Amino acid sequence: MVSATSTRLLKPLTLPLASGDHVIDPPVVLAPMAGITNAPFRMLCREQGAGLFVSEMVTARALIERRPETLRMIEPGKGEWPRSVQLYSVDPQTMRAAVTMLGKENLADHIDMNFGCPVPKVTRKGGGAALPYKRNLFSAIVGAAVEAAKPFGIPVTVKMRIGIDSDHHTYLEAAKSAADLGVAWVALHARTAAQMYEGKSDWSAITQLVEHLKPTGVPVLGNGDIWSGADGVEMVRQTGCAGVVVGRGCLCRPWLFADLVDAFTGGNNRVLPTLHEVREVMFRHGELIVDYFE
Repeated sequence: MVSATSTRLLKPLTLPLASGDHVIDPPVVLAPMAGITNAPFRMLCREQGAGLFVSEMVTARALIERRPETLRMIEPGKGEWPRSVQLYSVDPQTMRAAVTMLGKENLADHIDMNFGCPVPKVTRKGGGAALPYKRNLFSAIVGAAVEAAKPFGIPVTVKMRIGIDSDHHTYLEAAKSAADLGVAWVALHARTAAQMYEGKSDWSAITQLVEHLKPTGVPVLGNGDIWSGADGVEMVRQTGCAGVVVGRGCLCRPWLFADLVDAFTGGNNRVLPTLHEVREVMFRHGELIVDYFE
């Protein structure tokens, strides 16, 4: 049972855009997922009430090379705003060039940076969730993005994991560095790269990060094992995080966002669709995909 009292733990999240502050209320964010969070899927989640919808991860190199499929990946859906793009790079200059391109050509309102990918072919090369272990390189990449985005009034955020494995936790130092460099928020998936998506996420790490970043004033968003509106509220209650990021929990279940919105606004009933409503969502997704891929 979710009570109205518990919802007061969660305040609206402010995203400082060039056009003025955008209030995300409740602060529920669709996580970027490769091959999943294209414009059609983001539209489904928007229709269910998510507050911010991040694109599939795009590589900075592919973006500045103007590869057609990469340009398609950052195209917003009809009426989609703010336009949120997640970038990945292991090179500060490439990241700077990509962010500058997005700003000059007015292609994004918000940029998220990927430091959470756990896929071995990425982490073995020192990228994704392994990159924060390289402290100087991590700071250089984040700093380049924030500096390049500043003239255009584009807020930059980062998403990361606890670390590489149980012996190499990097999140506290990396998050503090990112906060000092001027990111708008830090999102933490409370697993290590080695865990991939196995086991239970460690919400206590989110609690520690919230406390660690309190002096900076930079909010922390929590990610990991949110399967219902009640889970989202419980994460906020346990950790004190300023918002939640939802990934796998909404796969094939975009109505999870309606459940989260209801829970965070004081609702007491689980929002679950009927079989007919599930069919309608599937049909709607199919129509959107056909339009998107022409």
